Amino acid sequence: MIAMLHFATLVIATMFAVAAAAAFNWLLLQATFRMMRPATAKRIPVRTALVRGAELARAFAAQR
Repeated sequence: MIAMLHFATLVIATMFAVAAAAAFNWLLLQATFRMMRPATAKRIPVRTALVRGAELARAFAAQR
């Protein structure tokens, strides 16, 4: 009878540990996604060479 009680206690403790580990893993996964989000949220549009060339032409024309 005592052996069955010890086994039941072991099973319940193991299930509690599995649930705690799964919850902790989920929290770490959520934190990882939240930390990664700002890196991709604001993308600066790449300016083309044509726009830069037009700006250079205006700057050069203003100096003459």
